[in-house]
Amino acid sequence: MDGQNGSGSICSRPQGTAADGRKKKKKEKEEKIPDRVTLKKEIGLLSACTIIIGNIIGSGIFISPKGVLEHSGSVGLALVVWVLGGCIAALGSLCYAELGVTIPKSGGDYSYVTEIFGGLMGFLLLWSAVLIMYPTTLAVIALTFSSYVLQPVFPNCVPPYMATRMLSATCLLLLTWVNCSSVRMATRIQDVFTVGKLMALGLIIVVGLVQICNGNYEALTPQVAFSMERTPSVGQIALAFLQASFAFSGWNFLNYVTEEVVEPRRNLPRAIYISIPLVTFVYTLTNIAYFSSMSPEELLSSNAVAVTFGEKLLGMFSVIMPISVALSTFGGINGYLFTSSRLCFSGAREGHLPSLLAMIHYKNCTPIPALLVCCAATIVILCIGETHNLINYVSFINYLSYGVTIAGLLYYRWKKPNLYRPIKVNLLVPVCYLMFWALLLGFSLYSEPVVCGVGLVIMLTGVPVYFLGVHWKEKPKCIYTFIERATYVGQRLCFVVFPQFDPIEIATPSEWTDRSSGRSIQTPPPGFGSFLSDL
Repeated sequence: MDGQNGSGSICSRPQGTAADGRKKKKKEKEEKIPDRVTLKKEIGLLSACTIIIGNIIGSGIFISPKGVLEHSGSVGLALVVWVLGGCIAALGSLCYAELGVTIPKSGGDYSYVTEIFGGLMGFLLLWSAVLIMYPTTLAVIALTFSSYVLQPVFPNCVPPYMATRMLSATCLLLLTWVNCSSVRMATRIQDVFTVGKLMALGLIIVVGLVQICNGNYEALTPQVAFSMERTPSVGQIALAFLQASFAFSGWNFLNYVTEEVVEPRRNLPRAIYISIPLVTFVYTLTNIAYFSSMSPEELLSSNAVAVTFGEKLLGMFSVIMPISVALSTFGGINGYLFTSSRLCFSGAREGHLPSLLAMIHYKNCTPIPALLVCCAATIVILCIGETHNLINYVSFINYLSYGVTIAGLLYYRWKKPNLYRPIKVNLLVPVCYLMFWALLLGFSLYSEPVVCGVGLVIMLTGVPVYFLGVHWKEKPKCIYTFIERATYVGQRLCFVVFPQFDPIEIATPSEWTDRSSGRSIQTPPPGFGSFLSDL
């Protein structure tokens, strides 16, 4: 079942016979096998926008306002933090837009760091992401989903431990099946649930504007909004930014699926330019609506701000809010599964993960092994039980990867100044982002040295794995025999093959012009089999 032989080769189609000609042809039309087994470009501009918006808007905006207000100390400063949080996300996304069209590979941060700094740095990002970052984030979102779904069933108590875990696992398995079955179906779910999220936030905004029109805006007047019982320290403001940044996380996720975007050099930056300002606008108005209807004390005493908002203003319709949060997190799980599986796929394609993860279904053209690994890792995290400490480690690793990637943009400008870049942002953009990033990271290290230290240790455990698994080429024959057999069994179980590439399609994104010499530099498609691939 090796689909790697001969680039651009054509998959065989079942041939009709004279005896059952018409039936066979009809069946072939219904169950058509694609001419080439490859990831399909089915993400247009709308779906690209919904991937970004859907991954950003999870449970954060329904929960994070409490943390931002608590650390900032006043309503006015909290709103400033939300606006600036969106601006910082916009700066980062502009840098990723340049990287995405300059290095047109799926895999996001991992692919860019691997291309710029080499295999070890890329592997460390991949290792921490696959081992803990994305499974933990998925587990937290799934638990939030199950908690809100079960809230009406257990109105007077916390939902049982086993019930939340079972529902979370069921949701994960359902969405994994959807993503394994069809890219189009997964993106349609993302489209629908993103619209649902925006409608829920739109309801909050409309109710808030009605409150303002009725004169309930005292907390938003400058003299009240910026009054403080205590002046927040620089460290407290940094923590407020971290809380807001959590609600904006996900702005870089379209870069993980670049190769499935229709006309990525046009649609990837457009989707970023549309989505980030829209989310910032919606988040700011949502917080204004919260503050128009709730006092700072009420907001700080709430564990789920949107639910408290609904109970206070929507009366018998207040059940809309927990349902909206549940739907929001359901769409978030789908988006994270879709994008994180492409990270595993990209890592395997570069030879940093088992080669089985670089294979796709021969007919549906979906990365089934990568999706199953993401689902299984998340279920393991669910079974561990304690996720709160893991969230802190994830936040640190996540921020570290952002900074390394954007620093890579500056290094790549210096290393290859004549490389053709369809988009080239002003140098002030990455510099401003890195200054803000260094400030936040510094205060994180100062205030939470143990958490940051454990995060670094988790990442650095990938160093021996890299040298044993990837760098060491002369492994015993028995290891390669085991890998081949395991890969063969995986292929048979999942009906997967290596994707096939059309040389014409490969030449376009991989042909980079060095203007200093006028030569075209062809980069071959990445190989599939350097190790392990396969430990």
